[in-house]
Amino acid sequence: MIIGVELGGTTTQDIGPFRAQLSLVPSWHGDTSVEIPPLGSLELNSHDGPVHLRIRLESLDEARTRAFAAKTGNLEQISHDAVDQLSLGVRRLALQTAGCGLLGAMILVALVFRARRETAVGGLVVIGVLASTGAATLLTFNPAAIQEPTYRGLLVNAPAIIGDAKRITDRYEEYRSQLQKLVLNVSKLYGTISALPVYEPDKSTTKVLHISDMHLNPAAWGVVRSVADQFDIDIIVDTGDINDWGSEPEASYVNVIGDLKVPYLYIRGNHDSAVTAAAVARQPNATVLDDTIVSVKGLTFAGIGDPRFTPDKSTNESNDEQHQQVVTSGDILAEKIRSSARPVDVAMVHDPVAAQELAGLCPLVLAGHKHERSITRLNPNQGAAAPAAVPVPATSPSAPASAPAALRALQERTLLMVEGSTGGAGLRGLESSKPLPLALSILYFDKDRHLSAYDDIQVGGTGLTEVALQRHIVQPDTKGAPTPAPSVSSSSSSPAPSLSPTP
Repeated sequence: MIIGVELGGTTTQDIGPFRAQLSLVPSWHGDTSVEIPPLGSLELNSHDGPVHLRIRLESLDEARTRAFAAKTGNLEQISHDAVDQLSLGVRRLALQTAGCGLLGAMILVALVFRARRETAVGGLVVIGVLASTGAATLLTFNPAAIQEPTYRGLLVNAPAIIGDAKRITDRYEEYRSQLQKLVLNVSKLYGTISALPVYEPDKSTTKVLHISDMHLNPAAWGVVRSVADQFDIDIIVDTGDINDWGSEPEASYVNVIGDLKVPYLYIRGNHDSAVTAAAVARQPNATVLDDTIVSVKGLTFAGIGDPRFTPDKSTNESNDEQHQQVVTSGDILAEKIRSSARPVDVAMVHDPVAAQELAGLCPLVLAGHKHERSITRLNPNQGAAAPAAVPVPATSPSAPASAPAALRALQERTLLMVEGSTGGAGLRGLESSKPLPLALSILYFDKDRHLSAYDDIQVGGTGLTEVALQRHIVQPDTKGAPTPAPSVSSSSSSPAPSLSPTP
């Protein structure tokens, strides 16, 4: 019977604009779950019977969705229709599951005993079990459970996300129809912007695309793919918060990474879970950095994930415990860089608070988290552990190849580049009256692994159409090379971390 239920206890049903998969599975606790990938799921304490009802909304029919959105004056009728469709699907599922369970049991009994009497007895026993299951489900059925669902994943904030459904539908349609065309032609804008500095990367230039804080925005992948193709990107680096809740249903969102066809380096953000990181790691072109160092296309990257996991609440900047966790993660990565036998060109952290601990150890740190673009120079902590002697430049013949990277001097202070939100802060951006732009940057590294220039690209938020590009030539640090920090044995105190604006 159980084999029959497992094989035949699934059916499909149109529910409103969705194509849904309904299934019944044996369970000690009963209940009903509704899964809406990649947003999450909701669970209902609908019954205590020995079967669990699972409803998975697998696909959305665009034509029916637009038709429903147009019928704003008849929402009550649409709701009744959806209930009737669901009821029809559940009744058909129950009959199909019972039939498959009965058939499976009788076939197995017939094959084993090869006698009509035993087969009939087996069928009667299964009918009794199925009848008892149905009776237990009906007796414990709780129709009020729909009013008290337990939300999982992004659906925890379902009311805030859904908002005015018709307004979101209209704006998203406009956005989607124009976004791809705009980005595909983005490089042509360079010919019309005379104020851009003259900079033509040669063939030895390595182009790195920096993205961050996608926050589950499905439209963002089209922008990333278009920019990567148009500018012939060599590497994509992602500084975290690719998901919103780090749930299992959200894991499918990262499958697009494998289609990008270039190396993809990723660190966790505070909205990303171990499930998220594992889903990224399964992509054939992706590498998850977590207190690790890797070399790609001649550049060496070091990265560490955000130590926090706060999907259901915002991080508290005044929370001393959270702040110390982030600072400690920066310390851990700094120690990794100090002990490395190869110099690190780019460090990756999610929260820029962790970047201060890396000042003086690498020329460039990339971060996100703030949903706002900023570029600063980092003054090294004067009390941080560092070599007592004046470091020897990496280009000097006297510098041994095996010397720790911390012994190789930087000619300039560390540059911190904080990216905006490549996902426009995610699906919440559909509601805002002034949506965040989708932000991403292209970094140009010369043959000596130095950052020579970068392009900031912003695509107007949902419902907006403008694309802004600005090219910047990286100027030498006007304040010169950082002063070497004291040795570990120094007794000088450590002042507060300082950030100074880049020229």
